[in-house]
Parts: sequence; structure tokens; C-alpha cells
Amino acid sequence: MKRLQALGSGVAAAALAVAGLGAAATVGAGQASGATAASTALGSQWYAAAPYLMPTDNNPPDATAIMDATGLKAFQLAFILAPNGGGCTPTWSGTSAVSSDTAVGGVISAIRAKGGDVSVSIGGYGGTKLGQACSDAASTAAAYQQVINKYQLKAMDFDLEEPEYENTAAVAHEIGAAKILQQNNPGLYISVTTAGTAAGTGWFGQQMLNEAKSQGFTPNNFSIMPFDGGFNGAAAQTAALTAFNGLLKTTFGWDTATAYAHEGFSGMNGRSDAGEYFYQADFQTVLDYATSHGMARFTFWSLNRDRQCTPPDNQTTSGTCSSVPQSDWEFAKFSVKFAGATPPTNPPTTPPTTPPTSPGGGGTCTAAQWSASAVYTGGNEVAHNGHLWKAKWWTTNEEPGTTGQWGVWQDEGAC
Repeated sequence: MKRLQALGSGVAAAALAVAGLGAAATVGAGQASGATAASTALGSQWYAAAPYLMPTDNNPPDATAIMDATGLKAFQLAFILAPNGGGCTPTWSGTSAVSSDTAVGGVISAIRAKGGDVSVSIGGYGGTKLGQACSDAASTAAAYQQVINKYQLKAMDFDLEEPEYENTAAVAHEIGAAKILQQNNPGLYISVTTAGTAAGTGWFGQQMLNEAKSQGFTPNNFSIMPFDGGFNGAAAQTAALTAFNGLLKTTFGWDTATAYAHEGFSGMNGRSDAGEYFYQADFQTVLDYATSHGMARFTFWSLNRDRQCTPPDNQTTSGTCSSVPQSDWEFAKFSVKFAGATPPTNPPTTPPTTPPTSPGGGGTCTAAQWSASAVYTGGNEVAHNGHLWKAKWWTTNEEPGTTGQWGVWQDEGAC
């Protein structure tokens, strides 16, 4: 639910240096390189399996090295936002105009030169989304069409999160834009990703589904992110996926199989923003659930995090490593399996079976338990789900562990 956009930030030039792209980074403004122009769409299952990658932030890894190590062919590049200074034009992370980009274009060219492809994700957690900045669905779609044209895209992800998905008009603009793009770009693969809860998704997620139904829009899949909401491990995630299947059925009138065929999973590898832990075994369990139920998508946040922290750190959440024991790109191999391919065999890493204990933890929480009806002010501490939380400002009925890194509750660790 909460995408770690701000951790370990980098710059576009650094991304190119990390990726070792050299001459591939010569994509000029408004035009594609030869590799981009000559690209051929992958099968839809690869777009459905594409993990998220920030190509210019969070210490971006070499995408082509990941392809060599895992067999992965598709990447979900994140995120397209409105300009930080305002306006209805697409940028990377609010700062780098798509129209003049060469950095991300170089990454795309390198991926395509090795037989892969990309989807581009719009939105994410935080920042100003184009659905908020643009005046209507048509202008929102026109902004996204610039991205499609620039990179000759065959897939796009609408990642509808806070604060945009709480804005009824913005959600209507995004869903309307997605429908227009679907009509104007035949065969365009579209996923819609939103927050996950134990009930499948929350009030705002249901509002988004209702908007899609009212506009007569059906994407390739609706995906939920079952993390940062009191989840821990695969059992809680598969339960949420089952619940979400029920919401899809009641909203659209689908039977169970049809709902699963339009349902996706977007996980978070390792330690989440809220201190939940998702190990390799959890990913395998959810993968088995997804494939056995005929689900339409299996992805995760993020490839930037798909490596062990150096030095090992299991007590904090990072945008550049997973905070769990692993070899590089272990989680990417689950996406490869979902796409129907067989990843190379590497020596397995045996993860711990229980989350680590925070320094100073191990006892019971001494602070009062959080109450949905109570009012808290800045500095107040509460206990919730085995963690100590401190309010940054006035709040009521906002559950600790669901507000993310930039929300009202600060996670002070296990207790």
C-alpha cells in the first residue's frame, strides 16, 4: 500500500551509471531509440508478472543483470506523476519531464535489446497524481498518451493510492483516462492497483471499483496490495485475496472463476513499512494460491529492494534492500515462475521462521492499546499489533500500521 518512493533516492545519471547502458542512453526527447522502435510485445503473462522498478531512485539495480540472473523479461517502471510545480503533463517522480527524458528511455532500450519489455506505472503513494492535476478524464488520458507514445508502451499500470484515491473526482479522471487509453490503444495491457485490507480492500478501494463499473471499464486486472495493513505472512494475504474475490463478484456480477481471472496480487518483499515480514516461503505460498485459482497478476514492490541489506539489517525498512536474509533477486524468480518460465537454479537461502525481535523489545507493550474512538495528539504513544506507535499530530480512527511512512503514526518498533 505504501510505496517507498523517497528512500535511497538517486538521480537519472546515477541510474544510467548503475545500469551500465552507455550508448543505449541516447534516446532523444520525443523519439525512441532503434531498440525501442523495434520492440515486440511480450505475452500478457509477462506484463502480469512484472515487478516494480524505480529506474532513477532507490539505488536502481542493473535491469539487464536481473534478466541474466533470473530469466525475468518484464519490468514495471515507477512512477509517473504530475509536475511538482503544477500542471497536467507527465513526469518521472514529479521532477523529470517525460518529454525530455533520456535516462529512463535508455533503461527501456537496454531491456528491449535483450528481448524484454516494460510497463509504466502511474501514481504510487504520495506526490500529486495527474488525475488530481488534470481537469477531466480526457486531459488526464492525453497526458498518459504522451507516455505511451514516448516509450511505445504496450502496458500501463494505474497505481491508485493515497492521497489520490480519497479524491472522488481524481479517481473518476483516472478510471476515465484508463478507459480512453484502452479504446485508443488496442491491445494495451492495463492493470489497476490499490490498497489491500483484511476485507479485500477498504472504502476507497470499493469506491474505485464502483467507479469502474459505472463507467463500464474493465482492465486486465484489479490488483490489491496486502501489506501495511496488519498483515504478516502468506495466510493473511491469501485470506485478503479470497475476500477481494468476493468484492469483485458482488461489484461486477462475476462468478468466482471470472473474478479470479480479473484479480491480481501486488506484494512487498521482506520487511514492509509497517514492520510486517514477508519471506520467500510466503511468496511461494501466495504464488501457489494465485496459480491454483487462475489469478491474473502476481507482482511485488520492488526490485530495488530485492537484495540483502549490507550490513544485514532486519530492524528497519529500506527502499534499497529487503531486510530479510536472501540472495540477490530471489523474489524476482517468483514473478518468473508466475509468467510460466523456469528461473536459473541458485543455492537456496533459508529464511528465519519468525520476525526478528527489535532491540529493547521482547516484552509486552506498556503503552495503552490503540482505540479507534480515542483522540490522540502529537507525541501520544499507543500499542497496536505488537508495536509501539507515536502520533505525529492530532488523529482519530486512523489505525497504526495503515498510514505509512509519511502518515500520522510513527512505528517505534516491536514491544
